[in-house]
Amino acid sequence: MTIKVAINGYGTIGKRVADAVKPQVDMEVAGVVKRTPTYEARMAVDKGFKFYAADAKYLPDFEAAGIPVAGTAMDLFAEADIVVDCTPKAQGYFEKYKELGVKAMFQGGEKHTMTDLSFNAFTNYDDNLGKDYTRVVSCNTTGLCRTLYPLKKFGIDNVIAVMIRRSADPGDSKRGPINAIEPVLKVPSHHGPDVKTVWEGLNIQTTAVKVPSTIMHMHSNIVTFKGQATSEDVIDAWCKTPRVKLFNAAEGIKSTAEIMEYARDAGQTRSDLFPIAVWEDGAHVVDGKLYYYQAIHQESDVIPDNVDAIRALCNAESDKWKSIEMTDRAMGIFQKEAVYGD
Repeated sequence: MTIKVAINGYGTIGKRVADAVKPQVDMEVAGVVKRTPTYEARMAVDKGFKFYAADAKYLPDFEAAGIPVAGTAMDLFAEADIVVDCTPKAQGYFEKYKELGVKAMFQGGEKHTMTDLSFNAFTNYDDNLGKDYTRVVSCNTTGLCRTLYPLKKFGIDNVIAVMIRRSADPGDSKRGPINAIEPVLKVPSHHGPDVKTVWEGLNIQTTAVKVPSTIMHMHSNIVTFKGQATSEDVIDAWCKTPRVKLFNAAEGIKSTAEIMEYARDAGQTRSDLFPIAVWEDGAHVVDGKLYYYQAIHQESDVIPDNVDAIRALCNAESDKWKSIEMTDRAMGIFQKEAVYGD
């Protein structure tokens, strides 16, 4: 069975999901949806994706721009097996998906209460098998789950994480970087409760600050173990974990700027970094507590999980590790040193 995937919203996340779905052996991009005839719409057509207008009222705009349109969003949704919704705040589409009886998944900007189910490939893949609707958790939540999950075997007593957040995406000129450091005064920040939507029972507290940078988020994490673990044990666990990549300041990777330069040199499309970056020489276990730093490429780290969520909802693969390996191989992020299994 080939899963027909509709992508509603062809922006920062949508265009990356489309590119990630395209090489999957068990999926195809049925079409993509956008409201306005931007350069992204034109590029979608150039890539061979069938293009649909969000509503009939936008058709004249695309016609005037010379962008061929196959129909409207509702035409596409009626043909699809699942819709990956990448629109801001779902824009009222949820009820339309229900009316059509089509499965749908949403992004981390939506509230968990909208679907009462969230998704992370590592922590709760099985909970999503065969379900109609889910929400892939945010980039920061995904990052926390990725690096904390392999530490379960040491027994996690408590996690304290500080989110050092970029102020805007690089291409977002509406907001741009702020010339300040702005604390999130709500405690805990939403990140800890968001982790708990996909990892029940994890004891985690989070705070956040916004900084004048656009390229990545960073986390400063402290993990208290119930059992015994050394710094070497932790590094070994991360080395065997898919979608986690270790960097060293001793090799010139001292900041998020160098991590992004690495991504450019590695030749990834758009310089994306799908794995979570962890400073190997910044990870230390002292008196039963692990201290470490990780960096999150907010535009791309959730993309592999979107692909896995498609398989889970469509019941296309019951084994999460098989799905993760399939996704990673197709996307070119397979790590031969990683162990695709618990």
